[in-house]
Amino acid sequence: MNKIAPVLILSAILASCATYEATPPARITDGVLTASNGMTLYVFDKDVAGSGKSVCNGPCATNWPPLHAMDRQSPGADFSVVTRNDGTKQWAFKGKPLYFWSKDRKPGDRTGDGFKKVWRVARP
Repeated sequence: MNKIAPVLILSAILASCATYEATPPARITDGVLTASNGMTLYVFDKDVAGSGKSVCNGPCATNWPPLHAMDRQSPGADFSVVTRNDGTKQWAFKGKPLYFWSKDRKPGDRTGDGFKKVWRVARP
């Protein structure tokens, strides 16, 4: 093996590590979690924290779209990633999957808080 090969292998490994996203998927705005687009995030009481699953699928996920995680994003601190029934990845906070509410129209809207007494804004 020539002397350049190990350097190229190490460079490729370091480059692939550098592509992982370390930015938290949400921030705190006025006491609730919001996505990078400023939209309010919600949790579902029927989801079991730490189960690694979301129970909001199909038509539920149409009304409550998940906060999707990309393959190259890595969890950290209180954030984790769960795998949905369709195989896509979703962000969770303290083990609870995070969702948007389809009826919120602009950043700061919180119209889904308390919906059917099982949906709540996500709080730190």
